[in-house]
Amino acid sequence: MNVPTPHASIDYSAIERIDGPALIAHVFRGKAPLAETQWHRHVRGQFMFLESGMICVRTRHGMHASTPHCLHWMPPGIEHTVRIIEPSDGWGIFVAPCAAKGLPDEPAILQGNVLMRELVHRAATWAHCENLNTEQQRLMDVLMDEMRHARLPDLPFTLPMPRDRRLLNVAQTLLAHLDDTRTRDAWAAAVGLSARSLTRRFREETGLTFEQWRQQARLSHALDQLGHGHPVAHVADALGYASVSAFVAMFKRALGQSPGRYLSLDAS
Repeated sequence: MNVPTPHASIDYSAIERIDGPALIAHVFRGKAPLAETQWHRHVRGQFMFLESGMICVRTRHGMHASTPHCLHWMPPGIEHTVRIIEPSDGWGIFVAPCAAKGLPDEPAILQGNVLMRELVHRAATWAHCENLNTEQQRLMDVLMDEMRHARLPDLPFTLPMPRDRRLLNVAQTLLAHLDDTRTRDAWAAAVGLSARSLTRRFREETGLTFEQWRQQARLSHALDQLGHGHPVAHVADALGYASVSAFVAMFKRALGQSPGRYLSLDAS
């Protein structure tokens, strides 16, 4: 899940070593080329938080679209590829195997917070240190405690991507045009499938119905836009909702809170 950029505050050779600091923090700023890596794995695990942009991460268990405002975890040694869909800004840490105890054994989505962000931004200035002093280690211990206790969000905001070429075309088109309100039947006809086949294959390949998948994609984008201060009315219109109230109702059904309330909790 390594997303190197010319402005990343890290020596990437360090992440393949188990010696040195148990945690290596970094910040990246949207300069990575829009490309896909080869299959690879890292000695260290990786946390990554996108503040903007989008990437697709594929493991041997499937493909997921990683979207902003959730904390993504890739355990040590998991083989994966990364496709950068949009230039991305964010932060993260590489975790030595000895420090990964108590963390999920599989890729997972956790809940990030402001404290994590501030600690990572400070720790990123130590990325080239071979050894941390007492104060630095104490802050890193606090950061790791935050990571271990990060609660799962109410929805799994990883967005599983279908493998079938026709379904993948539908999914990628929807991600690029989330205001497209065509029905499942219309999408099925557009790619030469029956509505029943599209429904069955979408569930088999993503674990979600077509409607659930599109809602999850819209929610992910909505959180990104709302987190950047865009008005609720603007976000609702950009996602194809006929009214603000229809968007807010969908948001509350999915997450149990209004957009404003959810984001205030996310930042706490």
